Amino acid sequence: MNLVRMRNYPSFLNFVDHLFEGNIDDSNNCSKCVPLTNIIENEKSFNVDIAIPGVDKKDVKIGIENNLLTISSEKNEEKNEEKKNFTRKEFVYNSFSRSFTLPKIIDTEKIKANYENGILKIELPKKEEGEFNLKKEIQISE
Repeated sequence: MNLVRMRNYPSFLNFVDHLFEGNIDDSNNCSKCVPLTNIIENEKSFNVDIAIPGVDKKDVKIGIENNLLTISSEKNEEKNEEKKNFTRKEFVYNSFSRSFTLPKIIDTEKIKANYENGILKIELPKKEEGEFNLKKEIQISE
């Protein structure tokens, strides 16, 4: 009986699969990106901070429907470069969407949003009692 030594090298097929999963760090390819989020509660409000560097403020949408807060962005770009010996054409599509279920103690009329240095900050003030607004769009302040 002969013993065969196995080495735990990743196979070529695993490498190819890895390439097509979008796990390679490519700043122009963010089709599977989900922005990191911090949610902090204090006495008066919930503060939601979302890291979305490189996203233009005008491409971000924040809305509330029923008791679901949704933050999303979508951007399509086409780059075209023509030189003497070649033509390069690239299409870039970046999007994300995050949704959070809000407790009924949120005062939807007083929600504020601010975008600065790649961080979207949303303040969700608490209220004591009252009606819960079912649908609203929030504007990001200047």
